[in-house]
Amino acid sequence: MNFSQQKTAVFIAWRYLFSKKKHNVINVISIVSMLGIMVSSAALIVVLSVFNGMEETISGWFNKFNPDFLVTLTEGKSFPVDSFPAAKIAKMPEVESVEEVVSDMVLATYNNRQELIRLKGVGEGYVAHNGLQDIIIDGNFNLKQGNQPCAVFGAVSAGRFQVNLLNYEMLKVYYPKRTKKNLAQPAEAFTTQYLLPSGVFLTNTGNDEDLVFCPIDLARELMHYEGEVTSMEVKIKPSSDLSRFQKKLESELGSRYKVQNKYQQEATLFKIMRSEKFIIYVILAFILLVAAFNIIGSLGMLMLEKRDDMAVLRSMGAQESMIQQIFLYEGMAISFLGGLAGLLLGGVVCLIQMVFGVVKIGPENANYILSAYPVVLRFTDFIAVLLTILVVSLVISLLPTRKLKKAISKSS
Repeated sequence: MNFSQQKTAVFIAWRYLFSKKKHNVINVISIVSMLGIMVSSAALIVVLSVFNGMEETISGWFNKFNPDFLVTLTEGKSFPVDSFPAAKIAKMPEVESVEEVVSDMVLATYNNRQELIRLKGVGEGYVAHNGLQDIIIDGNFNLKQGNQPCAVFGAVSAGRFQVNLLNYEMLKVYYPKRTKKNLAQPAEAFTTQYLLPSGVFLTNTGNDEDLVFCPIDLARELMHYEGEVTSMEVKIKPSSDLSRFQKKLESELGSRYKVQNKYQQEATLFKIMRSEKFIIYVILAFILLVAAFNIIGSLGMLMLEKRDDMAVLRSMGAQESMIQQIFLYEGMAISFLGGLAGLLLGGVVCLIQMVFGVVKIGPENANYILSAYPVVLRFTDFIAVLLTILVVSLVISLLPTRKLKKAISKSS
């Protein structure tokens, strides 16, 4: 079928869509089909936008806390500081700071409570370079008070220990010795250190549950990592390209080291979120498919009503493929108009939520981190939903045009 015939088929399909039918039920079914597709596509946009909002909110929390790049060994737990080209990396134009870190799980006791915590030893420059004072909700981010090493707790762990910054009770931490242990005296199997609580931080992430900061010298002494680190954290300048610098850093360090950006450091969490988003997309796309099945009834009845018109077209030389294209375009037009209306409706609903926060996460007086569901509109979601609508409408519209081929032939 040539271009002029396709143009004619589109014109006739468009006229059929808006013309008055002999049987009003055809109009009713078409409107129901259009409304079903509109609601389904609007729901797709709204749900995908909410997932976008949640993802950006959570990534924003991690971005304030996690380093730009975390460097660890590909195999092994710790490595000598001298073996890492820290000075060379620090001289790179994109780099703002390179920090040494010693971290591991330790046993801690405080206020007659005992918990496993993740003790993270950092240097004095770590606090200034990473802006950790901004996440402090009680006390200060002090790693030392005079000669006394201090501990800075995550909010959840501080709650479990019932930390009181106003008294001078010490946090006692234990770490197993690497040397041969004396089973007759179990206490000698552990190295012990004391820390004075100085502050509590809040990140709204899993780090609040078990992470405690301390001076790196104390962590090295406790864990027997003299002259060693468990990781290096690289912070780059805001204007730098993250992906380009990561490739540059990986090339510089080689295969011995593993370099993770902020998202890779929380890969499991973001993978789960994206999987949930995809599953919801598939479920709503299936609902869209079910709603589009009304088009089959609408096209079937329309084809039967227009048998006389088809006979006239055939007498004028129209090919059977052109007649089928008319109804194919008719079905796709119903889906396309419903989809466009749904995209517009979904976009308006999301904009209202972004500006006014109409849908709340909980009661007004509840102490939630977020008061309303976060929403972020992305152009790619609109394209994905529109393509889904077009594919669904094409498949659904092909079914009646092929099944009723014989009925059209009889009109000749």
